[in-house]
Amino acid sequence: MNTQNLNLADKVIELAKKFGSVDTEVVISKTSDTTVEARKDNIEFSNVSDSTLISLRVIDNNKTAIVSTTSKDEMSLRKLVIKAIEIAKNSLENPFDILAKKNQFADNLKTKNLEIFDDKTDDFRNALMFEEFATTADKASRQNAEISNTDGSSAGCSTSEFILCTSNGFKNGYKRSSFYISSSAIASDNNKMEREYAFEQRTFLKDLPNPEKIGKLAAERALHMIGATKPSTGNYPVIFNERISSSIIGHILNAINGETISRGSSWLLNNFDENIIPENYSLIEDPHILRLSGSRPFDAEGLPTRKNKFIENGILKSWVMDLKTSLQLGFKSTANALRSNSFLPYPGVGNIELTGGDSTLENLLNEANEGLMVCSLIGSSINQNNGDYSRGAAGYWFKDGKISHPINECTIAGNLIQMIKNMKVANDSRSYLSRRVPSILIHDMTIAGN
Repeated sequence: MNTQNLNLADKVIELAKKFGSVDTEVVISKTSDTTVEARKDNIEFSNVSDSTLISLRVIDNNKTAIVSTTSKDEMSLRKLVIKAIEIAKNSLENPFDILAKKNQFADNLKTKNLEIFDDKTDDFRNALMFEEFATTADKASRQNAEISNTDGSSAGCSTSEFILCTSNGFKNGYKRSSFYISSSAIASDNNKMEREYAFEQRTFLKDLPNPEKIGKLAAERALHMIGATKPSTGNYPVIFNERISSSIIGHILNAINGETISRGSSWLLNNFDENIIPENYSLIEDPHILRLSGSRPFDAEGLPTRKNKFIENGILKSWVMDLKTSLQLGFKSTANALRSNSFLPYPGVGNIELTGGDSTLENLLNEANEGLMVCSLIGSSINQNNGDYSRGAAGYWFKDGKISHPINECTIAGNLIQMIKNMKVANDSRSYLSRRVPSILIHDMTIAGN
């Protein structure tokens, strides 16, 4: 952890005390990014950047202000503090904007045990290495003659440091790293083009797949979509392939988010402690899994993170809450506060897993017999109040439990409450993802095509 930034946070806290702030919180976010984009043997973009943002939140008599700066000099920090205090004085009262109490803070943190930072990252910030990754992936995606073009390939790394310091005694932080390679390929047949992609991200560079493999996978996916047609309109089973099945879980997580619930605008508002999915499935957050991007030792308010069972054996057991929404809803915080630049904390999740599925994808195909397996989604129309769902989709038609032909330019529709109530879950989730969601079968949806 950067001692210099810890000391900087202390300095801002002391300045705020000097100028009369009652409750003060400082967040220092430092990010470093290396990004390279390649297309057809040319480097189209290469950039290495660093930034540090200092965010200050002051709370005085239930009045809150949050301000930020990228400057570290004494004069800028003084102006930051004075500005925050002045804004707070003229703000409306909100009794739910509070700092965590001292007895709520995480302690004895062992961030290294989470293995969320590759300590060799500084050695990897050479754009030349990522140029090689990107060009290799792009070249591999163009090896087949039926690949007419590409949207290019990219590679890069990102590191971040998050430091939280409060006037009532919390001071800690952690680092994380991320490496990625992506590739996009365009296949053509009879003047029709089909675009597909492959993307892989890991916390440690050595865990990242070979870039040639990623490029070939993008091409393979694009080639499989040649000859895609519109399906016939009707009601059919729909399988959300594990590539995109996390979108269904994302809709659930949004519906049980504390902010959504406190606004009264959720299609699950009245379903607390009720069965909302089949009883053999659970939705669990575990923020302490090694090497996953959603792991963290404490949340953005300094509370110790823990395993949360939001849905247990089909029953909705908890909302996703930070301190503010937990007070509004009359519960204990689930330590799910996140931060985004200079915004106030908000509730959100890290590592999520949908558990209980014991079927293979093949089992789901056989059970459904005929329908659509969705591999990509476009657009979105979700009614947050009643759960009505509609999205553009592409993938493969299956019949007699076997993949038949590619499908595009169709719309799938249903109601999320009914969709998840009777869903069937496979066992094919990928363990290295922060959202471990397997393929999901929805038995009855409307498909709009021809």
